[in-house]
Amino acid sequence: MIVRIMGEGQLTLADSHLVELNRLDDELLEEMESGDQEGFRRTLNALLDEVRRLGTPLPDDVLEPSELILPAPDAGLDEVREMLSDDGLIPG
Repeated sequence: MIVRIMGEGQLTLADSHLVELNRLDDELLEEMESGDQEGFRRTLNALLDEVRRLGTPLPDDVLEPSELILPAPDAGLDEVREMLSDDGLIPG
């Protein structure tokens, strides 16, 4: 799967990693619902760090359709809320 982190670029990520990422996504969703700004920021950064760790960056001159788009690390609560689907940021 091709994942884009807004403002950073694209990475390829094996579908098998979605289970790990969904745990952080669920935690992020709970923090957003409770208005926990500090927890939200911590978990968003942890989620993006995991995507960077598990994924392989695509070269800058390659542009593929992204199957998953994640917010920039400095995205605010309202901005992330607009990006959510029923499953959160990550499907499944």
